[in-house]
Amino acid sequence: MPRFEGTFTIADAKRWVGQEMALSDWLELDQSQVTAFGELTNHDHWLHMDPARAVDESPYGGTIAQGFLMLDFIIYFSDQTGLRPADSVYNLNYGFDKVRFIQPVPVGDTFRLRDRISLLDATHRDDGRCLMTTKHELEVDGIEGPVVYAEWLSLWTPAHAA
Repeated sequence: MPRFEGTFTIADAKRWVGQEMALSDWLELDQSQVTAFGELTNHDHWLHMDPARAVDESPYGGTIAQGFLMLDFIIYFSDQTGLRPADSVYNLNYGFDKVRFIQPVPVGDTFRLRDRISLLDATHRDDGRCLMTTKHELEVDGIEGPVVYAEWLSLWTPAHAA
């Protein structure tokens, strides 16, 4: 399944519930990005930040990407696949119902990550906004099955309610 095709709106969100809506393109990541994320968040554990030590001491043969870095790409993948409702002016991150870091993600020279996105729920509110729950299954090229599973809640605001 490629990028979302068609027009997705807050008004018709309920018709997409229960369906896989998009599969993102691959995103290449490397150690410099993992290191930058660690520096930005003050998460400086050697398992993520020290490739030489990780080769010697890690059970994964090298560094692994931070789970929260993987989660952070959900917004990128949602935008990249065109899953922002066409009639919305903005959304607010409402949190997560469920997050599981299923498998560690080894970092090599580069690795490729993508997101399989489904709509689990769309609850329309009296003020015109809609709370949507999307399911994200992040996959890494060469690793069987998802590495991250997340149910993300976002509160979408249409132009007439802004």
